[in-house]
Amino acid sequence: MTASPTLNFDTDWSYDPAPESTSHAQIDEQYGLFIGGQFVAPQSGKYFDTLSPSSEQKLASVAEAGQADVDAAVAAARQAYDNVWSKMPAADRGKYLYRIARILQERAREFAVIESMDGGKPIRESRDIDIPLAAAHFFYYAGWADKLDYTFPGSKKPQPVGVAGQVIPWNFPLLMAAWKLAPALACGNTVVLKPAETTPLTALKLAEVIRDAELPEGVVNIVTGAGATGAALVEHPGVDKVAFTGSTAVGKRIMQALAGTKKKYTLELGGKAANIVFDDAPIDQAVEGIVNGIFFNQGHVCCAGSRLLVQESIADRLIRKLQDRMQTLIVGDPLDKNTDIGAINSSMQLEKINGYLALGSDDGAELWQPECALPSGQGYWCKPSLFLGASQSSRVVQEEIFGPVLAVQTFRTVEEAVTKANNTPYGLSGGVWTDKGSKIFKVTSAINAGVVWANTFNKFDPGSPFGGVKESGVGREGGLQGLKEYCVLN
Repeated sequence: MTASPTLNFDTDWSYDPAPESTSHAQIDEQYGLFIGGQFVAPQSGKYFDTLSPSSEQKLASVAEAGQADVDAAVAAARQAYDNVWSKMPAADRGKYLYRIARILQERAREFAVIESMDGGKPIRESRDIDIPLAAAHFFYYAGWADKLDYTFPGSKKPQPVGVAGQVIPWNFPLLMAAWKLAPALACGNTVVLKPAETTPLTALKLAEVIRDAELPEGVVNIVTGAGATGAALVEHPGVDKVAFTGSTAVGKRIMQALAGTKKKYTLELGGKAANIVFDDAPIDQAVEGIVNGIFFNQGHVCCAGSRLLVQESIADRLIRKLQDRMQTLIVGDPLDKNTDIGAINSSMQLEKINGYLALGSDDGAELWQPECALPSGQGYWCKPSLFLGASQSSRVVQEEIFGPVLAVQTFRTVEEAVTKANNTPYGLSGGVWTDKGSKIFKVTSAINAGVVWANTFNKFDPGSPFGGVKESGVGREGGLQGLKEYCVLN
């Protein structure tokens, strides 16, 4: 009988670097604004730099749109709406969306690399989630374009709203663009899109796709800039519908600006989701869901499971397993396929996260971080972090941090878990982990949130509606509900 080999637990299990090549990612030195089907120089003459958060190196110079540029983009969208897009047969609009989806698939590798370079997220996430899901949204809504007459029973034929002004965030740049563009175009609207100033590159590359797909000029226009550009678009009198994804504070200002106008709007805002783990849950599976829920995309996720509520009887065991799992996480180069947690998006966001790390300790919670090394030199980096023993009133429990920080609390009963889960200003998402279907139904029905997952987390599909309640927003994106936001039903 052959003896079993002796295991050496002192073996170095570190991984050799596995970087994704950037040779195929074509980034221009300078980008203009995409207006009327062409890249044009900004009338302001101003440009700003977009940086790689992992190296702090300049990637490109990007136009900064002023009021005159926004005026030109809205005028181009209005002309395209009045003369071409709203009058085009719906089946033909669908063909253009299919074409965009196919080109995205063909250029998926290039888009994934640029998304990771510009935003800091791991290439595995850009490659396997962001880009395929963006293409899937265009495919999905392409299929709906010629079926709108049968979509909403009891209503007359849906009509497009007109010109949509869309403002997207920096955490999922291409995916958020697809979420907003695809349903708007399928319904016959034209668009002016404003990407985030820290991550404009994949939106500008998407403009190349739109041009190559030969979409009629002015149907999609893309203006880049910071908050002033977004405000000029939101408040523009030529815009009929506003769609915004971003912080709750900015969402409130947008609601104030639109009060008294006839503009439709959807707002997808912040979140502070609770992942609730009961004592009958599959613990190993739950640990993976917890890690995915909060450390995916460095925690730069509005629906991140940033609160962990765990039943007292299993708390010690689950937290120990969670800490062991966090010890295996690799923080590093976003283009390295071994990386689990990439770079924080900007120096401003890293400063905010570090402020909360200090604040949580001041509030009496115990900060725990794994022993993983952070990359030396340039870049914005943060270890995955746990706050143990956090009180319900602590700001790390109540406020959105938007980083890889998880606040842990315990509970005894179902009622206590639901009460704690609902005791925040937000209501975007949540998670429930249990072996009992009846408990899943009871808890998901009681959680005051727009999206609740059961025994999983962060699962998205173009056919599923997404959005929040309370301070997490107004309206829905995705599915038939996402179409409805871009229609007028008479």
